[in-house]
Amino acid sequence: MNKFDVIIIGGGLAGLTNAIHLSKEKLNILLIEKNAYPRHKVCGEYVSNKVLPYLNHLGFNPFEFGAKQISKFELTTHNNKSISSNLPLGGFGMSRYEMDFQLYQLALKNGVEVFQDSVTDVKFENDNFQVETKSQQRFHSKMVIGAYGKRSNLDIQFNRKFIKKKSPYLGVKIHVSGNFPEDKVTLHNFNGGYCGVSKVENNHINLCYITNFKAFKKHKDIETFQEEVLFKNSELRSIFENSKSEFENPLTISQISFETKKPVENHIIMCGDTAGMIHPLCGNGMGMAIRSAQLASELIIDYLHGKIASRQKLENQYTKRWKKTFGLRLKAGHSIAYLFRQDWLAPKLLKVLHSFPFLMPQIIKMTHGKPMTAK
Repeated sequence: MNKFDVIIIGGGLAGLTNAIHLSKEKLNILLIEKNAYPRHKVCGEYVSNKVLPYLNHLGFNPFEFGAKQISKFELTTHNNKSISSNLPLGGFGMSRYEMDFQLYQLALKNGVEVFQDSVTDVKFENDNFQVETKSQQRFHSKMVIGAYGKRSNLDIQFNRKFIKKKSPYLGVKIHVSGNFPEDKVTLHNFNGGYCGVSKVENNHINLCYITNFKAFKKHKDIETFQEEVLFKNSELRSIFENSKSEFENPLTISQISFETKKPVENHIIMCGDTAGMIHPLCGNGMGMAIRSAQLASELIIDYLHGKIASRQKLENQYTKRWKKTFGLRLKAGHSIAYLFRQDWLAPKLLKVLHSFPFLMPQIIKMTHGKPMTAK
């Protein structure tokens, strides 16, 4: 059967969460993902506890799979100044390798059909979608959700504005084994970027950093860049030098864009990084992906059940809710990341935060949003 209620393009956190949520309503769901599960992704792998009530409602408890409880936060600057704070609501550490795989298993259990392929074309005619894949399969649906990540050839096809602009950032991730508190997430600033550190379910330490690609290109390889740039931060040097890599090679991703994107393009409801990215310095991209899936699923269910009168009203409501939920958060993330990228300014900001310790929890709340509840 090639006819579905909803087709989801992309099987990361946003796509899988949508699939599980919609399948609970007994809708006929197809999820198309180009890669096999499980697999590692370049990701900070810290999630705010604000998503836990919603995940539990979907039937997923990350702590059943060994996720680490995180309650403390530390920030250091390139000149080795630091500040610590308790996280207002806390969070958990879980690898994308494990989390995506377990959500995938739950989606299958709920009756979601998962097809491994790449989408090459999406057409919208007569109030219905036709989705074509690399293997020349054609599927039809009433709704399509775009959850295919940061950038894709589909963005070029849809003529999305952000894809035409240069994306100067590079992400690097590695898992290591060594000593690191399992209840803490840290962010370490260095010249041109910052690195997040936290433990995940198998006691590995996730090291994930983002940097300006132009600055990175001045060095001959990742090892040289780390030695000459990252390790100017003594905390980062200590972590890297006193741990053992669990990956044969680091994972990298280039052309990361934080440009503004539209939540709806060509009648496709966009979710997760496909709809917009928060700077990793603010540490809650995974939570945003899950929250955007909840917004999309709830409105799509209302539309398919006749509670929303037209597709136009659905798209307008999703756009409005998306901007209300994430607009301020994204702006705050952009501003905070910009300020901490200024090497001369970051130490001064830390002095302010030391003098007014109540500010740090407030900044965290500003970039993490409100706790999620099931509808």
